[in-house]
Amino acid sequence: MASTAKKVALITGANKGIGFEVARQLGAAGCVVVLGARNQTLGKEAAAKLIAESLDVRFVPIDVTDFASVAAAAESIGRDFGRLDILVNNAGINDPGDGPAPTAQLAAVERVLRTNFLGVLAVTQAMLPLLRKSPAGRIVNVSSGLGSLTRNASPNPSSPTFIGYSASKAALNMLTVQLARLLSDTPIKVNSAAPGYTATALNDFRGTQTIPEGAAEAVRLALLPDDGPTGTYSERTGIVPW
Repeated sequence: MASTAKKVALITGANKGIGFEVARQLGAAGCVVVLGARNQTLGKEAAAKLIAESLDVRFVPIDVTDFASVAAAAESIGRDFGRLDILVNNAGINDPGDGPAPTAQLAAVERVLRTNFLGVLAVTQAMLPLLRKSPAGRIVNVSSGLGSLTRNASPNPSSPTFIGYSASKAALNMLTVQLARLLSDTPIKVNSAAPGYTATALNDFRGTQTIPEGAAEAVRLALLPDDGPTGTYSERTGIVPW
């Protein structure tokens, strides 16, 4: 087991987009980055890019929908570092069959929920024993403004309506508040980060924010000081209403 004074950070779905940028920024902040991705070729290529930038990055294969893969990743991190200081639950998908509640394909909704919520729950459960060994653990759940019940109750007429995706992010926010309450007597802080409408493959690069802008809130929450908040839901410009 390697001994390191650096913070050890796992980012899931980090081979591209916001996850890759979060990995880059945490690496630049002095963390050991464990770059998680389900595709080993793409994950190793992404890690190599960051290593070429002189960042301390290791690749770990992790498919959040494969619970054996999740367990193996936790075992690997425990063996290599003995703890985990930061978990950024970034891996997420959309599905072309998702859509408004009256017409969304049930199989599509199920796929989205399995990745975006059940996968996050599985990863968090597996990594929590390692986070408890950190002097100041941080869990960041990458949510979305589409998961806000308040915003969905009075939506902009032009805002998209995806029952599966929005429900998965609302469920993710429930995980955030429950974990924050249950871990309130520990140094672990748990928060939801909404990236905002960021130009990534998830929206065919139609977003109006840059990827560094989309990664900013997750990075801020990952590096919260000891007196930082827990159980919050925020974006780069401030608090998001639940």
